[in-house]
Amino acid sequence: MQLELLNEQGQATSKVDAPDTVFARDYNEALVHQVVVAFQANARQGTRAQKDRTMVKHSTKKPWRQKGTGRARAGMTSSPLWRGGGRIFPNSPDENFTHKVNKKMYRAGMAAIFSQLVREGRLAVVDSITVDSPKTKQLAAKFRAMGLDSVLVIADQVDENLLLASRNLANVLVVEPRYADPLSLVHYKKVLVTKAAIEQLREMLA
Repeated sequence: MQLELLNEQGQATSKVDAPDTVFARDYNEALVHQVVVAFQANARQGTRAQKDRTMVKHSTKKPWRQKGTGRARAGMTSSPLWRGGGRIFPNSPDENFTHKVNKKMYRAGMAAIFSQLVREGRLAVVDSITVDSPKTKQLAAKFRAMGLDSVLVIADQVDENLLLASRNLANVLVVEPRYADPLSLVHYKKVLVTKAAIEQLREMLA
């Protein structure tokens, strides 16, 4: 498998060899969906909480007498039938939203995403991405020259200058191969991988 190697102007200058096990796999839509949904679910904190009728602040006074009014019987305003009353089955703050995905499935799903990005022309290789100083303007100008407005950069090493320069760009994310996630791969319009990061991806996903 060969991938396009881009120069600093965003033009393809040559080809780079890449492992077929990562960048030339068949697309499995069901598996990719499962991996992306599991990633989003595992990111949920599960801290939301609702109150049942014992936890709602209310008066224990009976709203009206039991008989003779023509209305339905009512004992307390904390009833779930009332506005402002408690929930019947409230969400508890210790809810577990995690989805289990086997390692083999996760690796296969990530490889399927990388392969589909190659087929769609959304993935390319660069020699390296570096900046001389932690200036956002420098990195933004570099991506502008390459014609990129939404990009995920997978670099073999992310130094402090690159990290500080990229973190204030809304549509740019720079990560090392071990931190690449399926949601980011799907979200960004273009994915740039450094030549040295290709070998790390092969070791992780092949």
